[in-house]
Amino acid sequence: MVVPENGTWRTRSAAARGRCGAGPESAVRTRSPLARRSLEGTVPWSHPVPAPHDPRPRRRARSPSVLTPASSGSITSRAVPRSLVIVESPAKARTIAGFLGGDYVVESSIGHVRDLPPKGLGVDVDNGFKPTYEVHPSKKDVLRRLKSLLKDADELYLATDEDREGEAISWHLLEELKPRVPVKRMVFHEITRPAIERAIDEWRDIDYGLVDAQETRRIVDRLFGFPVSSVLWRKVNQGLSAGRVQSPAVRLVVERERERIAFRSAGYWDLAATFPGQSATVTAFTATLVGVDGARVATGRDFDDRGQLRGDARVLDEPEARGLAGRLEGATFTVRSVEEKPFTSRPKPPFMTSTLQQEGGRKLRLSSAQVMRLAQGLYERGYITYMRTDSTALSETAVSAARTQVRELYGPEYLPQAPRTYAGKVKNAQEAHEAIRPAGEAFRTPASLRGELRGDEQRLYELIWMRTIASQMTDARGRSVTVRLGAVAPASAGGVGDGSATDTEWTASGRTITFPGYLRAYVEGSDDPEADLDDRESLLPPLREGDALTGADIEARGHTTSPPARYTEASLVKRMEELGIGRPSTYASIMQTIQDRGYVWKKGQALVPTWTAFAVVQLLESHFHDLVDYSYTARMEDDLDSIASRVLQRDPWLHRFWFGEDAPGDASAGDRREEHRPGLKELVDTAPEAVDAAAINTIPIGRDSDGVEIVVKPGRYGPYIKRGDDTASVPDDLAPDELTVERALELLSAPREDRVLGTDPSTGLPVLVKPGRFGPYVQLGQPGEGAKDKPRTASLFASMSVETVDLDEALRLLSLPRVVGVDPESGEEITAQNGRYGPYLKKGTDSRSLDGEEQLFTVTLDDALRIFAEPKRRRGQRAAEPLKALGDDPVSGKPVVVKEGRFGPYVTDGATNASLRKSDDPETITIERAAELLADRRERGPVKKAGSRRGTAKKAAGAKKVAAKKLPARNAAGTRKAAGTRKAAATKKGSTRKPAAGKPAGATKAVARKPPG
Repeated sequence: MVVPENGTWRTRSAAARGRCGAGPESAVRTRSPLARRSLEGTVPWSHPVPAPHDPRPRRRARSPSVLTPASSGSITSRAVPRSLVIVESPAKARTIAGFLGGDYVVESSIGHVRDLPPKGLGVDVDNGFKPTYEVHPSKKDVLRRLKSLLKDADELYLATDEDREGEAISWHLLEELKPRVPVKRMVFHEITRPAIERAIDEWRDIDYGLVDAQETRRIVDRLFGFPVSSVLWRKVNQGLSAGRVQSPAVRLVVERERERIAFRSAGYWDLAATFPGQSATVTAFTATLVGVDGARVATGRDFDDRGQLRGDARVLDEPEARGLAGRLEGATFTVRSVEEKPFTSRPKPPFMTSTLQQEGGRKLRLSSAQVMRLAQGLYERGYITYMRTDSTALSETAVSAARTQVRELYGPEYLPQAPRTYAGKVKNAQEAHEAIRPAGEAFRTPASLRGELRGDEQRLYELIWMRTIASQMTDARGRSVTVRLGAVAPASAGGVGDGSATDTEWTASGRTITFPGYLRAYVEGSDDPEADLDDRESLLPPLREGDALTGADIEARGHTTSPPARYTEASLVKRMEELGIGRPSTYASIMQTIQDRGYVWKKGQALVPTWTAFAVVQLLESHFHDLVDYSYTARMEDDLDSIASRVLQRDPWLHRFWFGEDAPGDASAGDRREEHRPGLKELVDTAPEAVDAAAINTIPIGRDSDGVEIVVKPGRYGPYIKRGDDTASVPDDLAPDELTVERALELLSAPREDRVLGTDPSTGLPVLVKPGRFGPYVQLGQPGEGAKDKPRTASLFASMSVETVDLDEALRLLSLPRVVGVDPESGEEITAQNGRYGPYLKKGTDSRSLDGEEQLFTVTLDDALRIFAEPKRRRGQRAAEPLKALGDDPVSGKPVVVKEGRFGPYVTDGATNASLRKSDDPETITIERAAELLADRRERGPVKKAGSRRGTAKKAAGAKKVAAKKLPARNAAGTRKAAGTRKAAATKKGSTRKPAAGKPAGATKAVARKPPG
């Protein structure tokens, strides 16, 4: 039984207490180097190379005194030490708590507790590229709680994920918690009872190689993103960002659109002959014309992107094709050859992160972010193994489980004699995990989980299960048949040729599966393997050379070549993987970021670049070419992996990246040296003069009939086309390759008359909708119609259009800004407003973004106070994604979702929020229960003002008291250095609070340090 106590999950399992009891060996173990450093003082960190990591796990000794016959299964409070286990997420904590005994307290850090500061570079480039870390404001309460729990613990288990990010979270926790008890790193790749028991027994120390790998990538990302993004803000538009992986990904999408814009289609024709089935056992089949008088007939592959024919293929036009079809009516076709070949198809390897995202997109029509969010939930609840991996290997246990199910479900004939192994190209063996598979020593079938999993979770689990099972099945076998047919078209004036008979050649292909093998379980790109087996077969009747066929139905078919297909998330991930850009753990976040930043939008599943993306890529290509060069980015990824494995030295490599090769202090970062290039700092410093903003933000479309150039500009308020002094807005749903010269002229010549929507009942003034340079807007009245000042205006929401907006919607827009209420604490008025960056709340000089435009009219004072109580998000930073979508609320009719808030999970319909009770599980809550919570919240009404004031005051007092606690002393040198600072601060402020060495009181920043190897 798992019981929550004040947010911490404690367990009640006597058997687990006995099983996971700690012995005297672990109780007296020497502290880990980092914990020891926390007690003995700081060692200045200059990024030393630690001793080689011992891969052998430390096995926890069992104490014979833990369970004795006299104890009858009970354990005294002193027999087993009380252990604190820290994980990243509440869901993971709940699952693990169910496997551990009552002497284990499982708590969540809710992700990273600290990071580089949001403002400024955060990296000391002149002092060994040391990062400065800052505790997230939202994590101060989390750390206080963890420190409080640690006081009562005899040992600390860090059970974060086993990849770079997880290792870094553990290290940051050590740096902040400064434990005085033994610290043990607990790693596992699945959350099952046996896996957790092994992880408790076979703990290890922090792997500083992984910590350094994560930190180096974080530093490079900051060195790249922060200064280059500032250039984009000055030269293109505010709110934009650049990134080491993000920017090359945007360039890929833009380059594909450029190819589509430059593409010129070509037309061609061919013939198809359909032969009827001769009997119930002889099927109909279709043959395609491939040759005329010995010349090959052109297909789409014979044309280049400019629509020009390449090679010597013969192009049939419509008159020729239709004439030839008429001459072949009633002709006799002769079988000229029959070629039959066997084929074998091998199963695909189990999923790794990138292939799971690709198949999740193709089969389930999910985005990369949706796939990873669902996979994260399945992992944390113990259904699948860890989902961030670039390995396709399966453990012996997993292979045995898969082979057992193959034998049970499909029969021994589907089981190969020896287990299949897959050699994956792991970029960094230090970070390799097992492939993504069902968790446990015996796989649960999708059918057995229908009561536990629903919707997309069920479908994703089934996809992973099918792929894993299929990977251990036999090959599919079959036979392919290619038949070549011939027919002579009689001479006809005006037909093909010079009036003589025409020889034609045709081909038909068939495919028969003789043994389905793994296809019984999994067909890539198919939802139903059994149904797809039939689709994969194309049967031909038994034909022999010399056979004659008649009765063909001849059809002339016209074709047009198509431009290269746009990337989908799945195909973009695949292309990035092929180029070596990014790593599996980054793909989903990159797909989301390039959409959130306004670089791409989705048209169906296709990724369409915006004109802002064109401008950004033009700037990066012209001034920061290496940063978006695919081979350079791939080499950078390899270098970062080499730094992680200690093949390259970090600091010299960073020095070359930032300052350039010929800068003072430059040293080779390894055997390989790049050709001379300026450092990123120089490129950023010269950008203000070197980058022509006007040229960067001008994308040529073409010229009109008078030779006047037509261009597109991203624009501060949206893209627009320009010809001379004429301008016109570009519709939001118009893809770049669709904006031809003809379409641009239509937009420029479109009438721009105002449309009267009706009359405002309160003023009697007309309400109009008008197009504007910065987008459409509504206006109340006209100048001189009783208005002393300019007419009141309001921009249309993004979801509205000039053609469909009505009077009621216009009056709602004109009612903004709306007064929500008054803050009982400060007395300041809170208003809901629609601004340049979307809907937001304003209180004095403070503001907070709203999640949707509809909230402008529905947000209550209670909602506003809660929003202002939450940490402020940076511009462009996305709100937390819903944990789960439940359905429509029966009262409001709006969709209800579960979200993770500052004070825990809650349900919301966008207008009303209701916290979940302790008995409610965000993973299993139903729409009925959510509707009940929302209805109860509506009945109770807003929070009383007096209560709100007291609660806030109490919290502030408590926070102040905690902040006044004395912090642990640092090293002697740091203490001496800061002595004057402390004394001055105390004299000036009269404060009794003692700051940490080297920092003023209350500071939360800390320069990162690691212990010597």
